[in-house]
Amino acid sequence: MFNFNIRIAKESDRMIVFKMLELYQHDLSDIWDQDLDAHGDYGFMLDRFLHNENCKTFIFTVNDKYAGCALVDKSVRFPENELWMSQFFVMKKYRGTGVGRLAANHIFDTVRGRWEVGQMAGNKPALDFWTKVIGAYTGNNFTNAEFDNDRWHGTLQTFDNTKMDPVFKTVI
Repeated sequence: MFNFNIRIAKESDRMIVFKMLELYQHDLSDIWDQDLDAHGDYGFMLDRFLHNENCKTFIFTVNDKYAGCALVDKSVRFPENELWMSQFFVMKKYRGTGVGRLAANHIFDTVRGRWEVGQMAGNKPALDFWTKVIGAYTGNNFTNAEFDNDRWHGTLQTFDNTKMDPVFKTVI
């Protein structure tokens, strides 16, 4: 059993979130075509998420240690939807422990609407994770489709949680 906490990131969390996103981008560097900049960073543009009321930056901890982060915005691929899981990262140490599921459930419970969650083509671990988590969260009431067009290259899950009961539990 461990103590899990999730909260909206503050400006003072900017550097830790940036560093976690650098690790995230490194983890995906074999399927996400990107290069380091002159400073040795991938350079994720985090300020948009920290300073825009239409974006949410979540940070989560386990036993008061950083365990991951998530970014939510409204840059959906299809106009009938409202919310996009822009980035979702769990530190390797905490993968497979339930931390990702807890974080996702909390985010979905906190931010209600018509969701899109996408996985880039070739990211099978993410596809497996999100299919299982969203399936459990929605009682398998979601769509799962493959795309290879100007809107998205990979898999996209969509669901509406506006009328669902919360499922989040703070301790596992």
